[in-house]
Amino acid sequence: MVTTRMTVRRIVFWTLGVLAIGILSILAFRPRPIAVDVAAVARGTLQVTVDREGKTRVHDRYLVSAPVAGRVERIELQPGDPVVAGRTVIATFVPGAPPLLDARARAEAEAQVGAAESTVAQAKAALGQAQVQRDISVKQRDRLEALFREQVTPQADVDTAEADARAKAELARAATAAVNAAEHQLDVARAALVQASGGDASTPLALVIRAPVDGVVLQRFHESTSVVPTGAPLVEIADPADLEIVADYLSTDAVQIHAGMPATIDRWGGSQPLRARVRRVEPFGFLKVSALGVEEQRVNVILDLDDPPAVWRSLGDGYRVEVRVIVWEQPKVLKVPTGALFRHGQDWAVFVEEGGRARLRTATIGQRTGTEAQVTGGLAEGDRVIVHPPDAVADGVRVAPRTS
Repeated sequence: MVTTRMTVRRIVFWTLGVLAIGILSILAFRPRPIAVDVAAVARGTLQVTVDREGKTRVHDRYLVSAPVAGRVERIELQPGDPVVAGRTVIATFVPGAPPLLDARARAEAEAQVGAAESTVAQAKAALGQAQVQRDISVKQRDRLEALFREQVTPQADVDTAEADARAKAELARAATAAVNAAEHQLDVARAALVQASGGDASTPLALVIRAPVDGVVLQRFHESTSVVPTGAPLVEIADPADLEIVADYLSTDAVQIHAGMPATIDRWGGSQPLRARVRRVEPFGFLKVSALGVEEQRVNVILDLDDPPAVWRSLGDGYRVEVRVIVWEQPKVLKVPTGALFRHGQDWAVFVEEGGRARLRTATIGQRTGTEAQVTGGLAEGDRVIVHPPDAVADGVRVAPRTS
């Protein structure tokens, strides 16, 4: 009887030992969970942009040139120096000795003066029309803003009126500049008439060329005293506060952009992005060859800065910037990281981590950016999706979220 009990105990002992060894072997050789990165599906603002490298440029620039052939004295102005319209001396110019001219040449010079005077009159009339249109646009904008505050008109109408008022103000400013330029051309024509009139060649008449507009010197083409021909560029002038941004977009991206759309300007050198707004999408495209030798159709998009000049006063003409035009934006959107998406047949799919296992699930996707995508179906808020799933991850595979 004692022997039988000892035998049973041995059998039980060895049986339990074999079971323990088997369990330990199964646990030792069981595949370990795959470490993965997970992210939660959440709600938030989604902003879709089309990005392109652009550059700054002054809206209106004026090239002061030699009115007639002759000797220009040393130009003391340097790039960056401020100038005042009609007061700052750009250069002192001594016309060359007048040639023997006949009556026809003098008549042509007089006709050029008359044409220049007509151009000045036309420019002033255009200025008056531009100012009237600007005032009407401002009044229309103010009316719509009042209606918007009373919740009678939508925000889109206010934005359109604001863009129209801004455009009309730019046209009025351009018309003012056109008047100044026309008056400068009149001075040039009158100087040519002085040369055509002849006179004492031993005492040529010195001409003082003054700034046609307020601004600063952008470029100086001549510094030392030299003899220049008619029309030789001397100095380029512009107003640095009248800055705009131009970016050449692919034509397939340009069709998504419209006047009045908001934009941000990044990588311009400041600590914070600048606010901007699309003023115009030019109606014609041009061919541009990329750095890889690919021919692309490009379209220029012109933007105005919304931030005051004091914020971006360090920017100048021809500076490089990064333009991001916001073509779609919506708050409280259900979002998923784009790194979690992959193609499964004709559908988008993700792996969702559920109970320590990866579960394949198809999803319906709307708007997308480089980092996030809008979820319109297939996923719920709070779902934990696997971001950049490894090739070993499949439906039902054990996974473990990677801890940082």
